[in-house]
Order: sequence, then structure tokens, then C-alpha cells
Amino acid sequence: MKIALLGYGKMGQIIERIAIERGHEIVLRKKSTDNYDGLKDADVAIDFSVPSAAVQNISTCFELGVPVISGTTGWLEEYDNMVALCTKNNGAFLYGSNFSLGVNLFFELNSYLAKMMSNLQDYKVSMEEIHHTQKLDAPSGTAITLANGIIDNSAYTEWTLDNAQNNQIHIDAKRVDSVPGTHSVFYDSAIDQIEIKHTAHNREGFALGAVVAAEWIQNKKGIFSMKDVLNLKK
Repeated sequence: MKIALLGYGKMGQIIERIAIERGHEIVLRKKSTDNYDGLKDADVAIDFSVPSAAVQNISTCFELGVPVISGTTGWLEEYDNMVALCTKNNGAFLYGSNFSLGVNLFFELNSYLAKMMSNLQDYKVSMEEIHHTQKLDAPSGTAITLANGIIDNSAYTEWTLDNAQNNQIHIDAKRVDSVPGTHSVFYDSAIDQIEIKHTAHNREGFALGAVVAAEWIQNKKGIFSMKDVLNLKK
């Protein structure tokens, strides 16, 4: 499989190593320039760039008929537009806020716990996410996915980085050197606390999941998620 890497920072370089170990070829390593030489030859593009570049990267792929795996966060106000463009071009698109197998299982656990807690009014939910200082967006895409999983299964209606009001989920976004990613969900009452937590030890799991998703999306058309890749849809 020929892969275009749109974004060649630390994640892009780990993805490259894992992709080559799995027998794939890298035909484009796009850094900060607008040079897309090699993209038209790719079987799939993996976008781990920056929020300001993601929309242009994804749009260019759809125009060239190249399937896109996107792990860039911080641009999701344009997500619906990218879905529409993908559909218009009969393309294939998979966005994931986190490609780790463990995190995607954690998403499912979080949603199930939210359902169980939804009628227990004595408990107030809050979240914490910790990432390395190079991460540009806050809260993380993973934290937003977790918050939306709670919102979809409870009376909460939105998340906030500020002090939470009624029906708001407070997210405490911290930036600490060399932390790949830690996400915690807390349910606090006057008598106890329930906590679920995922801690990434390194970035290998994110990179492997992105390559597995790229392998999976070949010869497919439509809009997908990691639930499709991991067969987690009910």
C-alpha cells in the first residue's frame, strides 16, 4: 500500500516506521509546505498535521480521489463541510480523535458508565486531560469525544473549560512535558467518587491504529470511524 503522510512531526515519523514495518511504502512526507507531489499516487493519506492545515489537506485528497485517515484535532468546526465534500466526490473519510485501541474501548466504557449514572442526581461529572506541551488544541479531541459520549447518554448538554454551570461538564486541560495523553472521568458525590482513566505510555498505539485504519479503508467509500474498523458498532 502506498501512503501519503500529511504532517511529518513526531507522530508522522512513528507512523512511517510502523507502516514500513508492515510492508507499506511512503510516497509523500508533507511538512509545512503546500507541496503535494506524490499524493496522486497514494492509495491512502494519513493526516496528522496541525489544525490550520487539516482542511486543505483533506480537501486536496478528496479532489484527487485519495481516501483520508485524519487524526488531526482542533479543526472540527469544518467537519460537516469535509463530510459533504467527501460525499460529493464519492470518497472515503475516517476521522478519529484517537486511534488507540485502548482509547476506543475506553470511549465505549465511558458511554456505558454515563448511561448507568444518568439517573443518579447526587453525582456530578467532571473530566481531566493531560498532554505534552506541544499539543496545540485544548481540550484534546479525545476529551471532546469523551464529553460527547456523556452528553449523548445523560442530561448534560455541553462541556466547558470554565467553571461548570448546571448541565455542563468541566474539562481541566493540562499541558505537561513528555505526557503522551492521560484522560480521566470523575463522578463525585458527597460520599464517594467513581473514576475511570486511560493512560497512554507512548504514541505507538496511536500510530499503529492509524495504519490499521488506513489498511481497512482501502476500496471503501463513505464516512467511517474507528468503531467501523474495530467492529464496535452495535
